Amino acid sequence: MRALTPAEVLFDGEAPPTLLPACDHYAGSEKLMLKSLALQQQLGPVFDITLDCEDGAQVGHEAAHAELVASLIGSEHDRFGRVGVRIHDFHHPHWRDDVRLILRAAKRAPAYITLPKIRAAGDAAEMIAFIEATRVELGIARPIPAQLLVETHGALARVFDLAALRGVEALSFGLMDFVSAHDGAIPDSAMRSPGQFNHPLVRRAKLEIAAACHTFGKVPSHNVSTEVRDMSVVAADAARARNEFGYTRMWSIHPAQVATIVTAFAPRDEEVTRAAEILLAAQAAQWGPTRHGDTLHDRASYRYYWSVLRRARATGRSVPAGCAPLFAPGEWQQGAAT
Repeated sequence: MRALTPAEVLFDGEAPPTLLPACDHYAGSEKLMLKSLALQQQLGPVFDITLDCEDGAQVGHEAAHAELVASLIGSEHDRFGRVGVRIHDFHHPHWRDDVRLILRAAKRAPAYITLPKIRAAGDAAEMIAFIEATRVELGIARPIPAQLLVETHGALARVFDLAALRGVEALSFGLMDFVSAHDGAIPDSAMRSPGQFNHPLVRRAKLEIAAACHTFGKVPSHNVSTEVRDMSVVAADAARARNEFGYTRMWSIHPAQVATIVTAFAPRDEEVTRAAEILLAAQAAQWGPTRHGDTLHDRASYRYYWSVLRRARATGRSVPAGCAPLFAPGEWQQGAAT
């Protein structure tokens, strides 16, 4: 009889929470897009690349920029299929054209589509429905996940509704726009560390987004670090986002930040070893209670240690070869290939 995997027994028949690469790197110009794609080929699919139509496109040249983005998705530069796109916001006249142009011209569908400046759940739902209808019309086989950018008062007020929307896989915090939306009531020091973690209104926003995501099994994605020279600052920002605020993903705006963020979000080697030992013992006990050292474990702690192994694989960390029975065969092979 085949041993049951954690995904089959630990989530009461539901799918495990969404897991995405720990870093989401943004690129807006052709030069930076190609540089980012080259870095991804070097490091592997431990980070996503978002090709930016919103801030990347010059006014009046939106269509040409969307066509550029489409030409890179699924090209020889897109080796792993982990390239997404940010389109224009709901109130911009070109967002529907972004969707149509990219889905029609790209050699394969983007890994996700990011929707910026969401102000209401209804706006997000309309955009998601249009993406789905366009996908079906063009004969694209799989649904395309949406990632929503929370950077307005309206989005934060409805953040649980946004996280509950079908088709949404992640919510991202837009720190700069959020602070600016307060018209000077929040000082600019809250746009960088340590203020971004200490100001009460910003802390509240970050915590609400993380709580909403974890409630509905979605991925909370942390805002950028504006520091591009001192990577110790970026590492500290990523560590606080992960350990204090519950974020499992973070934006990057400079190639030098990518490896630093991925490392900060990865579990330590000793955590991976402990998780592997606990889960293999649990599987041997058919997922009943077990003891590891002087500590008792059951399905509640097994879920935690399963998340450690999943994060290790997603960040490119080595997982003991004996852990293969914990993964579905295709999932294990895919991880080993990367």
